[in-house]
Amino acid sequence: MSIITRRIIPAIAVAGTMMLVATGCVAGENATASDSKADAASTGEWSSDTLSIDFATYNPLSLVIRDQGILEEILGDDVEVEWVQSAGSNKANELLRSGSIDVGSTAGSAALLARANGSPIQVIDIFSQPEWSAIVVGPDSDITSVEDLAGKSVAATKGTDPYFFLLQSLEEAGLSVDDVEVQNLQHADGRAALDGGSVDAWAGLDPIMAAAEVESGDQLIYRNVDFNTYGFLNATEDFIENHADLAQAVVDAYEQAREWALENPDETAALLAEVAGIDVEVAKTVITERSNLDVSGIPGDDQVAVLEKIAPVLADSGDVQGGKDSVDKALDSIVNATFAEKAVGGE
Repeated sequence: MSIITRRIIPAIAVAGTMMLVATGCVAGENATASDSKADAASTGEWSSDTLSIDFATYNPLSLVIRDQGILEEILGDDVEVEWVQSAGSNKANELLRSGSIDVGSTAGSAALLARANGSPIQVIDIFSQPEWSAIVVGPDSDITSVEDLAGKSVAATKGTDPYFFLLQSLEEAGLSVDDVEVQNLQHADGRAALDGGSVDAWAGLDPIMAAAEVESGDQLIYRNVDFNTYGFLNATEDFIENHADLAQAVVDAYEQAREWALENPDETAALLAEVAGIDVEVAKTVITERSNLDVSGIPGDDQVAVLEKIAPVLADSGDVQGGKDSVDKALDSIVNATFAEKAVGGE
């Protein structure tokens, strides 16, 4: 279930703007969030009086922005910010497709899946380069390798990075998804199913996975950082086209939050622990060892290269209408670097 909160924090003399964004003319500009505020003052109004955006425990920067009221400060009193919690990439994609949110956070693989299936989204910022998924078994399990999963039941949330992590892991081990019984469960339910003994393994996601290690003694039997895709911040094409000023404000807020999180890892971990309901030491492991927030926010070749690796797996999975052609078209059109290039000065 999605959780919705509204937080409106008075800003310090910040008015709105309709920022004119043209593809190809902002790269290399040395723009900052302060510049966006200055531009905002020139017109006196934003393109909308509401902004719906998600927060998620797998996206630590979203927690920082929400907690500190960064967006509310940038936008001022003229825009109401609606925060909606995403329980997983699949839920964020559902919210984007239904129009319930304007901007949502997913794994790169999930964004590619959604666009290949016709959802008009593009990635406008990168929030992390995480190792947030692995194959998990219980503390007393006889399963010690991916090969041992043949004929077993595995919990995984379809349409998310852990699911595609599972598919890639099976392929590498000479197996296919038909060799296992996949139980399509939301991430937290997957952990509960593993701990309750109703599945043999789980394609886990942090921070739930890290908590399972500490609290339940669950074991990560297979890890591969290359099978994890980046954290994508996505917006609908309608929002990008008609509310470019708000899109820029969101990306500016993300870059501000990234700088703060990198300078304050313990405080970021404490915030994650509070929102996720996990021990702070578990949260520190997630933030310092598995999140990698110190990555360029500009989407581009690095992300496409990772997606190209999973594209054949995605095309062959049966989860994409139109198969390879749809995946290829999505790959060619999923990136919109305009806002991040401006926010970080074209670095």
